[in-house]
Amino acid sequence: MPLKYLHTMVRVADLEKSIAFFELLGMKETRRYDSEGGRFSLIFMAAEGDEDCPVELTYNWDGDEGLPSDGRHFGHLAYRVDNIYETCQHLMDNGVTINRPPRDGHMAFVRSPDNISIELLQAGDNLEPAEPWVSMENTGHW
Repeated sequence: MPLKYLHTMVRVADLEKSIAFFELLGMKETRRYDSEGGRFSLIFMAAEGDEDCPVELTYNWDGDEGLPSDGRHFGHLAYRVDNIYETCQHLMDNGVTINRPPRDGHMAFVRSPDNISIELLQAGDNLEPAEPWVSMENTGHW
């Protein structure tokens, strides 16, 4: 039986903050569906070249009492980046906490405004360990 990955859906409490976060990662909105009857919006965000593998942000217009909560039962989303140090610095410069810094030049974790764990992985070989990342402690959990 053939199987094709379509998307991952995550519920968000603040749509604009969530869109801004995923844009910081380099994603763009590829599709949007607003349901007047269902009172929800679906916003699909994807990296250039990965438009067929989006993240679906589901926003309930009347709120969602369970958000944000610790979404560790979900696991995480993972994305490959060209330069993990530059990516983490860009995120930090824009107010994002680096929960697990890329001390090894390979892997880092951050969380979205809705507490979704995002793994960032260095493309190709690990970068040489460098400061401030080598000395940076974990913040919270990832």
